Amino acid sequence: MFTGIVQGLGTLVARQDSGGVRQLRIGLPEGRGAGLVVGASVAINGVCLTVVKHDGDEACFDVIDETLRLTNLGTLDVGATVNVERAARFGDEIGGHVLSGHIMGLASVIAVEARDANLEVVFETPAALHKYLLPKGYAAFNGVSLTLGETIQNGRCSVHLIPETRRLTTFGSARVGDQLNLEVDAQTQAIVDTVERVLAERL
Repeated sequence: MFTGIVQGLGTLVARQDSGGVRQLRIGLPEGRGAGLVVGASVAINGVCLTVVKHDGDEACFDVIDETLRLTNLGTLDVGATVNVERAARFGDEIGGHVLSGHIMGLASVIAVEARDANLEVVFETPAALHKYLLPKGYAAFNGVSLTLGETIQNGRCSVHLIPETRRLTTFGSARVGDQLNLEVDAQTQAIVDTVERVLAERL
């Protein structure tokens, strides 16, 4: 389980393909390798990955073809910057919202507009996910828990970012055309699906 509160930026140090699996070696934010063990879960750009090797603040993750196809991990080149979050533990403060690390689609950045210290980013999202993206609701983009803005129309939604979020995450370098991993809020998804099912049964 994750919370969408990114703990810092990591760097893709190396990648190697073998037998349908790509191994990513990620340099974690300083100190984030402490206590890490093989088998631990870490969210990389919001994707839940399992540690297969680690050495200090570097960790290796095996990524299968399906994950490479469905997420932006397949497009990462060596030197790329990624959002990193260690799995939540019992007793941790939940500052964002509960995330599984299972990506549901890709959101395309179609506008980036800076206003003084604030940054607005507008996304085009997959049609199948539109019904789960509600004004002032939650979603995670590249593993960052964010509140959606008021401009939800035709699958487009906006988020507004404070300087601290831009500093700690890849949103600091967001550009038009970027493809970000999207995970909708599980509670919103459950409510919408339940209401749809109940209404369908009444017809």
